[in-house]
Amino acid sequence: MKKRWHQLTSVEVTSLLQSDAATGLSTAAAADRIAVHGYNELQEKPREPLWQKFINQFKDFLVLILIAASLISVLVGEIADSIVIIAIVLLNAFLGVFQEAKAEKALAALKEMSAPTTKVLRDSEITVLPSKELVPGDIVLLEAGDYIPGDLRILESFNLKVQEASLTGESVPVDKSTEAIDADAALADRHNIGFMSTVVTYGRGKGIIIDTGMSTEIGKIAEMLQTVETESSPLQKKLAEFGKLLGYICLVVCAAVFAMGIYNSYSDGVLELAEVQLMLMTAISLAVAAIPEGLPTVVTIVLALGMQRMAKKRAIMKKLHAVETLGSISVICSDKTGTLTQNQMTVVKCYTLEKTYTVSGEGYTPAGDFRRNEQPVEIPAEHDLVRLLQGAVLCNDAQLKQTADLSSWHIVGDPTEGALVVAAEKGGYHQQALLSEYPRLQEIPFDSTRKMMTTFQQVDGNLLAYTKGAPDVLISRCTHIVVNGIIQPLTPEAKLQVAAANREMASQALRVLAVAYRLWDVLPVVTDPAEAENRLIFIGLLGMIDPPRAEVREAVAVCRTAGIRPIMITGDHPDTALAIAKDLGIATGDSQAIVGSQLDTLSKAELQQLVQSASVFARVSPEHKMAIIEALRSNHQIVAMTGDGVNDAPALKKADIGVAMGITGTDVTKETADMVVADDNFATIVSAVEEGRVIYTNIRKFVYFLLSCNAAEILVIFFAIALGWPIPLLPIQLLWVNLVTDAFPALALGVEKKEPNVMNIKPRDPNEPLLTKNFQIMIVIQSLSMALTVLGAFYYGLHAYNGGLEIARTFAFITLITTQVVCSYAARSEYYSVFQLGVFSNKYLNAGVAFSLLLLLLSVYGPLHIVFKTVEPSFEHWLLFIVLTPLPFFATELTKLILRNTGK
Repeated sequence: MKKRWHQLTSVEVTSLLQSDAATGLSTAAAADRIAVHGYNELQEKPREPLWQKFINQFKDFLVLILIAASLISVLVGEIADSIVIIAIVLLNAFLGVFQEAKAEKALAALKEMSAPTTKVLRDSEITVLPSKELVPGDIVLLEAGDYIPGDLRILESFNLKVQEASLTGESVPVDKSTEAIDADAALADRHNIGFMSTVVTYGRGKGIIIDTGMSTEIGKIAEMLQTVETESSPLQKKLAEFGKLLGYICLVVCAAVFAMGIYNSYSDGVLELAEVQLMLMTAISLAVAAIPEGLPTVVTIVLALGMQRMAKKRAIMKKLHAVETLGSISVICSDKTGTLTQNQMTVVKCYTLEKTYTVSGEGYTPAGDFRRNEQPVEIPAEHDLVRLLQGAVLCNDAQLKQTADLSSWHIVGDPTEGALVVAAEKGGYHQQALLSEYPRLQEIPFDSTRKMMTTFQQVDGNLLAYTKGAPDVLISRCTHIVVNGIIQPLTPEAKLQVAAANREMASQALRVLAVAYRLWDVLPVVTDPAEAENRLIFIGLLGMIDPPRAEVREAVAVCRTAGIRPIMITGDHPDTALAIAKDLGIATGDSQAIVGSQLDTLSKAELQQLVQSASVFARVSPEHKMAIIEALRSNHQIVAMTGDGVNDAPALKKADIGVAMGITGTDVTKETADMVVADDNFATIVSAVEEGRVIYTNIRKFVYFLLSCNAAEILVIFFAIALGWPIPLLPIQLLWVNLVTDAFPALALGVEKKEPNVMNIKPRDPNEPLLTKNFQIMIVIQSLSMALTVLGAFYYGLHAYNGGLEIARTFAFITLITTQVVCSYAARSEYYSVFQLGVFSNKYLNAGVAFSLLLLLLSVYGPLHIVFKTVEPSFEHWLLFIVLTPLPFFATELTKLILRNTGK
């Protein structure tokens, strides 16, 4: 069982690791430990080679049927047909490999996050070593700006603060201490542990390495990333199931027709080889007709076009089939820090005795105003507020900086202190001007034991010491309070008022700091901070929070209208998480919030039940996030997980859709995710969901269109054989229709505009068939009407020209293409008539139909007519085609009208 290093004292940890805090390990001991533990780096499992990816493309059932058809074509001497079929198979294979060849860079990004070199105590000397050479027991020295090179137990802390947001979700840097803590402390509460790849933001310290490489917390995440299997999207599963069904039907029909043909040919007692070859080619014709060869290519291209449209809306889709999956999600699990919130601490309330002020503005931008009782205040007239803001800025080590292009602001230093600087700027008190006017003479730095910081300034001829810190600690050091600029004794009643104000802010999940001051006659020589930070004059309180993004409330409301349930999953404190969730409309009651430690006691069945009602999960570990995602998916939910930290990466990979933040997101998260939101805007996710729904609807439309066309081709050949007629369409003609002529209208259907109310309906059921009942009925009507129309043209050609097979096949070939391209207009909506949508309102479909008709003309009038074995039709023939062509279209539109009026 792994040791719980955080519950042991620093002396016990050092002893167990057989190290010495004063001298460190010897070089020889370190070498021995590398042999046991290996190098301090993340391991990566071998990737699938490119050739294997290529071979995998030929495992599809329909592809195997096509390969068999091409081999049979070679055996019977139809080399041209075989070459065309194999070319199609190879094209689809190359497209598939191209999409799958995006390298898995998550482990590489994790490695890059690791510190390249570290200051280590070896052989009693401080030396700088590559981080990969560290071993358990090494003594590491830390200071501001350092990446922590491995998991370590803190041995010394001098105001040491570490930014752990990317690992734990904690929104502010964590104070690190040396004291042992409870064995069951959550990851985010282990204040005596430094985690690999987190960053020291303040102070300095010393630690002893306890875990390296894959044994670290970030190593566990890397392991989870490798072990999480990537599952097929709902569309991929449906197309695979549909393809198998289609393949089996194809084989049965081909076998039946071949057997029927052989039986008919053998009925006279003689079986000619030519007749066997003819029936083989008939079977191949049926196979070619039954399989929509262009479907995988059209799906790929439509999804790729969807990716481009989403990219213009700042949603970058990394995985092709994720485009469609996004439109079917029923749950969005979102990290809090940096996703729902700005990851910028902001002062929202100020308090002086009997006066509470609200502060507007967002993030680090120094724009906003102060209000009391909802009325703007003149800050210079509010003497106590002025002193509160001045004290907060002067007793402060953070700096507010503007980017070089003046487009945004950022904080250098602790974000909590930075929030105070921004608040003062909003009040018109600029940090640099104040420091120039009231220079700092001396300071007592903050430390986690005192929970206070003090600076000494010369202010208007007086020597003042400003102190800020935790309210409960600081108030206990105060003897007086300033009220309207007048110093008064701090009475028990006043203390109760201040304590009540502190509790009120804390209940709103605000992080609260108190500010006080003291007058001095001479600058003291500080030997005991407790003496200097005593007999203080209380000024007021400042309450701050990492605020929600302004656009998220509306985005959450849109999600609920669309039947999508938002859930917050965070490593932050439950009170803070619940307050943000209530503010955004994610949660409505306290009972909807669950703490990570509670999940450890639940069975899988109990967790599945819990996730149906809980809306906030706080203080969770990466393992908890994975369990929540699994429980939701076990409830047949399609789950999207958003996040920006390393701690989100395994859950993003486990979810149906992983969504990373582009600005605040770590490299690991971006590489693991299916989608990256370039502007970190939650509303962009909602826009992408809408686009995903539109894409799926359009995929349904062109699948319906292609299958009705293929079904018509099957019926044409089947009925012709059943009636004892010659084969109306040759294999190469069917290939031309399926791959070239049909493909362009199908592509155009893939970019059809959205239908009304697309975001006012519930997410579709994952078990819902790809084609609805309406589409199935329309396929039957449209394919049957097209088949009868084509057979009518073939029959006319056969008898009007004394059995001329080439001209009859030309009639069938032209009629098949013209009826199909005209019926593409009927496929633009499952419910609405093309006349309601506007017949020619899809300009891409108009272009696709025109191009298909151009290809038709080239195949019957140019040199290609020799390849396709057609004859040039006359003007009179075209009059016949014009009469026949719209018949299936009107049959489909009439069917749609009947279904709509009967409420089907």
